[in-house]
Amino acid sequence: MARLFSALSTLAVALWAGGLWFAGAVVAPLLFRAAPDRQVAGALAGQMFTLLAWIGLGCGFYILIHAVARTGPAALKTGLFWVVVAMLVLTAAGQFGVQPILATLKAEALPREVMESVLRDRFAAWHGVASILYLIQALLALPMVLLAARAPAR
Repeated sequence: MARLFSALSTLAVALWAGGLWFAGAVVAPLLFRAAPDRQVAGALAGQMFTLLAWIGLGCGFYILIHAVARTGPAALKTGLFWVVVAMLVLTAAGQFGVQPILATLKAEALPREVMESVLRDRFAAWHGVASILYLIQALLALPMVLLAARAPAR
């Protein structure tokens, strides 16, 4: 049974890191090239990043729980544990801090699109914050993968 839980932890690392990289480097740019307009692309990308945030939260918490269950308090002394904690904090900040601000700005701009309203600059600034949080997560995913690959299986 321990092998199954370790395999699930490895899959969680792969799903989270791969999702971050694929969504940010492939899917989002493709949406903005292929969608009929930027608003449609933005709406689709927003839904994708929201889903990815929930997947990341689930994967991250599983990785942490598995690490603690496997090694006890010693898990807190590992790089993997703290990289995952940092990624979870960034994911939560984006999902529960920045995204509601962006949604409020979009709602306040109605009936216009937010990028065609007086709220454009505020939206662009907060969108930049969201993008930076996402970029840091995607960069942290590399040490997460490498540290998880080195972690002893039990």
